[in-house]
Amino acid sequence: MGRQRRTATALALILATPLFVPAAQAADPAPQSNATLSDLDEVVVTGTRRSDRTVASSPVPIDVLPVDELEKTGLVQTTQMLRALVPSFNFPQPANTDGTDHVRPATLRGLSPDQTLVLVNGKRRHVSAVLNLNGSVGRGSNAVDLNTIPSIAIEKIEVLRDGAAAQYGSDAIAGVINIRLKGQDSGGSAAVEYGEYGAGDGQTGRVEANVGLPLPRNGYVTLSAEAHRSRPTDRSGDDPRQQYLTAGDPREATFDRHDSRFGDPLDKEYNLFLNASLPVNDKAEIYAFASLGQRDGQSAGFFRRAQDVRTVRALTPDGYLPYIASKQLDLSTTVGVRGDLPDDWSYDLSVDYGRNRFDYGVENSVNVSLGTASPRDFHAGELVSDELVGNLDVRKLAHVGFLPDTLSIAVGTEVRREDYTIKAGEPASYINGGVPVLDGPSKGTAAAPGAQVFPGFEPADAGTNSRGSVGTYAELETKLTPDFLVNLAGRYEHYSDFGDTTNGELSAKYDLISALSVRGAISTGFRAPSLAQSHYSATSTVFINSVPYDVRTFPVTDPAAKALGAEPLKPEKSTNYSAGLVFRPTDNFYATVDFYQIDIDDRIVLSENLTGAAVVKLLAANGVTGIGGGRFFTNAIDTRTRGVDIVGRYAIDLGDAGSLSLTAGLNLNDTEVTRVEGNPSQLASLGTTVFRFGRSEKGRIEKGQPKNKLNLAATYDWEKLSTTVRTTRYGSTTSLDSSNPALDQTYGAKWVTDIAISYQVTDAIGVTIGADNVFDVYPDKVIAANSTSGIYPYSNYSPFGFNGAFYYGRVSYKF
Repeated sequence: MGRQRRTATALALILATPLFVPAAQAADPAPQSNATLSDLDEVVVTGTRRSDRTVASSPVPIDVLPVDELEKTGLVQTTQMLRALVPSFNFPQPANTDGTDHVRPATLRGLSPDQTLVLVNGKRRHVSAVLNLNGSVGRGSNAVDLNTIPSIAIEKIEVLRDGAAAQYGSDAIAGVINIRLKGQDSGGSAAVEYGEYGAGDGQTGRVEANVGLPLPRNGYVTLSAEAHRSRPTDRSGDDPRQQYLTAGDPREATFDRHDSRFGDPLDKEYNLFLNASLPVNDKAEIYAFASLGQRDGQSAGFFRRAQDVRTVRALTPDGYLPYIASKQLDLSTTVGVRGDLPDDWSYDLSVDYGRNRFDYGVENSVNVSLGTASPRDFHAGELVSDELVGNLDVRKLAHVGFLPDTLSIAVGTEVRREDYTIKAGEPASYINGGVPVLDGPSKGTAAAPGAQVFPGFEPADAGTNSRGSVGTYAELETKLTPDFLVNLAGRYEHYSDFGDTTNGELSAKYDLISALSVRGAISTGFRAPSLAQSHYSATSTVFINSVPYDVRTFPVTDPAAKALGAEPLKPEKSTNYSAGLVFRPTDNFYATVDFYQIDIDDRIVLSENLTGAAVVKLLAANGVTGIGGGRFFTNAIDTRTRGVDIVGRYAIDLGDAGSLSLTAGLNLNDTEVTRVEGNPSQLASLGTTVFRFGRSEKGRIEKGQPKNKLNLAATYDWEKLSTTVRTTRYGSTTSLDSSNPALDQTYGAKWVTDIAISYQVTDAIGVTIGADNVFDVYPDKVIAANSTSGIYPYSNYSPFGFNGAFYYGRVSYKF
């Protein structure tokens, strides 16, 4: 980190140096540039309860991404926009990871996806029901699915890059993403887009629209809708393995070796958002916003060969490729009233409900233990996550005689109920039908039970688990001198399942001169273990050294989990430190530099996949048979994350030739596992080859995401033409083998460049053509020993995916 900090300081000086000249010229009242950067003067509602706080005056780093900047990326998925515009935001695109293919995780500052809080219009957004389990970044987490929020509905995104659990409660360890919806009483827009990858697949069609309608007393209702369909992509390699039982089988010569699919899933999605406000009188307004979304997807599993014991050869004589077919329903609704009270107090009272249902289907598969009576398609069960939240916030701007500014006083309370439900699949998806392997060398041996690729949830897995929590907070913010801003916040929460937690935050900002400020914060935080982490139970196929195993995820309360050493989960606890500079010498340039350190104690991780004869024997002794191993969640580690964010923007007025906006952003980030709790006695008794937390998971946390990411962008506007060129350098990532260092691999840094060109044909009609990853850059290929015989040639750790160039065109209409 010493070298990274020196690099960060040098870059900050490089960014600042050429712009001291415009700073000196600013004293001359004559020529003033028309190219200004207004986002520093944007009023923000994230990280503060004041109604007049701007980005420039915030004591903690906040990025504001307005709608015009989001549109100029040329991207449409919310996660892709954030990846392009926020240097510390990471969005890999893993494949062949069960439900994670359909709800892909995103991270901030290299931490877990569930350590970033997501708000919509300042209210907590519900999490997805999907738990990331199989080999992706964010393994063991379930978080908010940002792609259920269509970009057409977004007015701006505020990204608070600092811990804020003292203000918002659980999950706000890495930061807060607040998505603010469009609110308008007239006008609207619509767009149609089509694109496909340079490899000739992944064809995507999208239609989206937004309209504002008036309500009485200057109220409004704004509707936004999106529909899109994406064909799957495939970057798998040919399968060189022997397919049939007999080496000389003549079918080997004609077998289609391209028998797998590795890439983006088939995806059909529909989203609808509503945002409304109705003033009751000049003292109060009723507001509401709601969403409804449906997503159907299909992703591929691992090909089962004809010679495999997981094949019923009478049904699939040439083998088969099973699919996970998902149906996801996501809905939310928030209703509230806010207004003024006597004595300059104001209030905001709201109730919001969110629900995410993920329905697992399995297609083109078999339950081998049912023999030739096995169906080929299965309903494997459902996951449902529900959240009901009530909030009351009260605030006041008080005049205190000795203070140069008003004192902001805010107090509030939050009541939350969470439910997590597992519904069993149809019996054929999980039962052991008792039919042995029918033929081949393993004839007569016990067959694997359950649907291949994803055995269904069993009745023993099914059930609903709930908890409640109550939180209260208080926040004070003021200026102690005209140049010295201080914010103090504290929060107490009680959870029905693990008890109490108290957290605090102190942040401050001091203006050294009009163009230069220093800021910093220290805070404590927490993240409650999710109900999914505490209660999820299922069996899935995972790959260990390219070999598939059926591994069961046990809840920590399960007797089998306890036999492996599982203990009740505790909340994660964090301490955040940040310090930075804000430099704004002119209206058309600014730069920020923010250092941070995040210490997390009792971090929740999913254990290693515990396999081997000793583990199988122990599980069998506890009544669990037919699987190759188990795993469970544990508070086994502490981590420390250190880094720096540098952001600079420069707007240049070119007169009759238009204007040019330049942006640079750099994130340097390093996470270290500082404590590993040793094996529990139950695992220690199994020998020295079984670890609760081992090399592969340690590598995923410390090396699975880039330690540096550089974003550079230029937007040129001239009359009706707008061109954006953006290039991103993603630092290297490394995967560690669970036991053999010779199989470790580092994937080199890559530059990925996007181009979008827009032309406003008329005041209403615009046309955009563009290319993401225009130079068709791919990550380094996986070494042969880790590529499953060359079938899976790319790593799921790639921070920009592995699909290559994507070309698209869009026509938009504004009215």
